[in-house]
Amino acid sequence: MTSVGADVRDTITRLRRTVADLHGELTRNGLVIWTAGNVSARVPDRDLMVIKPSGVSYDELSEHTMVVTDLKGELVEGELAPSSDTAAHAYVYRHMPEVGGVVHTHSTYATAWAARGEPIPCVLTMIADEFGGEIPVGPFALIGDDSIGRGIVETLRTSRSPAVLMRNHGPFTVGKDARAAVKAAVMVEDVARTVHIAHQLGELPPLRGEDIDRLHHRYQNVYGQNVIGQSQENRT
Repeated sequence: MTSVGADVRDTITRLRRTVADLHGELTRNGLVIWTAGNVSARVPDRDLMVIKPSGVSYDELSEHTMVVTDLKGELVEGELAPSSDTAAHAYVYRHMPEVGGVVHTHSTYATAWAARGEPIPCVLTMIADEFGGEIPVGPFALIGDDSIGRGIVETLRTSRSPAVLMRNHGPFTVGKDARAAVKAAVMVEDVARTVHIAHQLGELPPLRGEDIDRLHHRYQNVYGQNVIGQSQENRT
């Protein structure tokens, strides 16, 4: 059985706190109800992750209730059973080493698109910025093993999107860390709602491919405070 060494104890303590706090963003942004939904974070340089326990109310979550599993989904540390989506998260981490955080919700509008089995078209600059094109649909898969994880990986490997709408299920998002994955979950619900409303008004012409590429590059590489020396006019 995998154990947690003293050399990684501080990192896991920090990630437990971070993951617990990020679940508050799911409720704050109206992305989850009751005990549904989950956030996880990869433990850097270890085959471990921190994830929400199964069936625990959001107002009862804390760093102490978070659990640690290995990347096969087996419990390593914690007193509670891990999320029912643990196998899916673990599969993503095993097969997408660049991913440091995974989020799953059943947010209303994004899940409605998943129920239709229809990708969200890239008709907004915000979609181009964050998702780099349409938000794709993944295959239907049952909960309980790594089938959902396989569908997520297969779909995202051919897309720039950090979000996938798993058919008849709901959105999963990934990121370089758990916070980035939560941001993607918030944004996918926002654009799903906007595009749904716009659909009621008529046909939606998609953005041109070259414009999507330029918008995505700018947002991912220039926008914000991470690039030293960028010109002020490039910021918004």
